Amino acid sequence: MMKNFFTAVLLLFAIGVTAHAADKHNGTTKNYDEALQLIDVWLDAQRDFDRLPGISLAIVEDQETIWTGAYGCANVEDGVPSTPNTIGSICSISKLFTSIAIMKLYDDGKLRLDDRIEELLPWYNLEQGHPGSGPVTVRSLLTHSSGLPREANFPYWIGPYPFPEREQIIEEMANQQTLYPSATYFQYSNLGMTLLGEIVAEVSGMPFDEYVYENIIGPLGLSDTRTVLPEDLYGDQLAYGYTVLLRDGTRQKDEFFQTNGIMAAAGFSSTVVDLASFASWHLRLLDSDEPEILRPSTLRYMHNVHYTDPSWETTWGLGYSVRRGSGGTKWVGHGGYCPGYQSILQIQPESKRAYSVIINANGVSPMKYAMGVHEIISKVPAGPGNSGSDGSGDESGPDLSVYTGYYLYNHSERYIGTWDGQLVMLRLPTDYPADDLTFFEHSEGDTFHRVRDDGSRGEPLTFERDPDGNIVRYMHHQMHSVRSDR
Repeated sequence: MMKNFFTAVLLLFAIGVTAHAADKHNGTTKNYDEALQLIDVWLDAQRDFDRLPGISLAIVEDQETIWTGAYGCANVEDGVPSTPNTIGSICSISKLFTSIAIMKLYDDGKLRLDDRIEELLPWYNLEQGHPGSGPVTVRSLLTHSSGLPREANFPYWIGPYPFPEREQIIEEMANQQTLYPSATYFQYSNLGMTLLGEIVAEVSGMPFDEYVYENIIGPLGLSDTRTVLPEDLYGDQLAYGYTVLLRDGTRQKDEFFQTNGIMAAAGFSSTVVDLASFASWHLRLLDSDEPEILRPSTLRYMHNVHYTDPSWETTWGLGYSVRRGSGGTKWVGHGGYCPGYQSILQIQPESKRAYSVIINANGVSPMKYAMGVHEIISKVPAGPGNSGSDGSGDESGPDLSVYTGYYLYNHSERYIGTWDGQLVMLRLPTDYPADDLTFFEHSEGDTFHRVRDDGSRGEPLTFERDPDGNIVRYMHHQMHSVRSDR
């Protein structure tokens, strides 16, 4: 059991790769300094409020990693800090690598998407439990619509995580049968993706892991991405994994595992830095006419919706989760959940942005962090704005930096920062940081007024100073918030 988890000092590593990004298509430049400061504040606070051991995150824009950050510990017991290069299990994000391997073989003319599985794997003998079913094909495995069971016939998601070897999976398939007719329902299947890994090996004539290293990981220079968890780095660069939050407010260190025969579905490890590079390859290829691992048209094809569940609630591409975000924009990617680790990679082709998140604990939402960061970044206007990175505002206004910092409000927190010549208030904690931003413009002296959605002025925000001239609190809606040193 982890002792005194929240008495540990928060360890924060390296924030910021660059705070500026150029839009190559319209010639504008965005200054992200103030947005990244808010992101830093939010992630720092949410790590505490969500009681995470550690979290790391990277932001990509137009193929460039513009920011990385890490908070907390990779190893709480020994105080090893999380960094952007901390390795974690990425579990089902492994499926993207497997799907790309399949589609490279497709590009090379070595298989077809409508090939039947028994034509590619002669030993396949899982019983078809529905006589009227159509065939189980490469395409149906990629879209999780094959009707196959979710798992191989072993209880490997229960500690001590006895993941079977390849030979055991093959032998036990004779005792399994399909759950549904093919192409009838969406049924997420680690077994199906495991069989795609077997198809890669069978068709290429190479072991699955060697094929992926030679054709994907190596060419992309993903030096910290592996098809296994590097046990020799466990507790140092490879983070310990921790359980869900228990009733007593603590998390237990979970057991080490290797996925063995389930490698193609859930065995990979990586860092947010490598996942950002992986995302950059996607954006680069989508914007290109030249092949790089895959043909550009093939990756675009993978990102199209190839299966929609009868409920219309789940849509899937070829190996990729494909969803419609706010404003109708398309998001592609995948999440990962393995014992002690959660992760996500989300790519928005339209904005040319991507986000990678790795958390060394269960029972939390990497998507919340990725989308929270995205919504803050999306608020940044093009052009230089009125404020510099020092938050000084325009020449005629006050030095806004003297007001910035944390304030206590009835046992909760508020953070005052700067944003484009104004002050911005962020309520903490919050799962939706962009929605909880309130903007204030300077009025006179130490008084500001809220900027309403229509641009008009709302209620005042008035700061108060001590006899030495230091800001010590503010009044808002007739209530005081006292400055805190955090």
